[in-house]
Amino acid sequence: MNPAMINGGATRPAVLDATQLASDPALEVRFAESAHRILADLVRGGAALGWVEPPSPDEVAELLGDVVAAVRAGDAALRAAYLDRRLVGLGYWLRYARPTHRPHADLEKIAVDAAVHGRGVGRALATALIADAREAGIEVLTMDARGDNTHALRLYRSLGFTEYGRLPDFVAVGERRYDKVFQMLDFRRQDPG
Repeated sequence: MNPAMINGGATRPAVLDATQLASDPALEVRFAESAHRILADLVRGGAALGWVEPPSPDEVAELLGDVVAAVRAGDAALRAAYLDRRLVGLGYWLRYARPTHRPHADLEKIAVDAAVHGRGVGRALATALIADAREAGIEVLTMDARGDNTHALRLYRSLGFTEYGRLPDFVAVGERRYDKVFQMLDFRRQDPG
């Protein structure tokens, strides 16, 4: 999709890849700031995104810089979802670094602005990232989620992921403990068509 086609009144998110994002200077300039807003707001609300406290703008900028560098090297995919030219979600996967694990990638993060939950943004991002992984020749796409993140776990199951492990009470948030649930999408066992 051409970034210029992200227009007002959209009901479905426009999901851009890193190249499309970079081709629109106005979107690219605001991307890290907008991503920080989404991630910090979600973490403040208790979302399971790997931070206990909201990340700083510098942390998010560094993270996104690392992901973009991996995209350029062919070791990642980054997707950004927009509604009315406003970033409402982002997600990425990273190829495993170990030489013996290079055919595989981990779906690291999908974050959707709470204001648009239930509008298909997470599904659109996940679907695009899965297609990117398949196109990149990834054999197994893995992900993990906190056990109480039932919406995410249900979404991934509906997209073909299967649970392959669980660490009970592994995630510590203050005094609370949560399971860490591992899921995978094995492209080797799927019809490519």
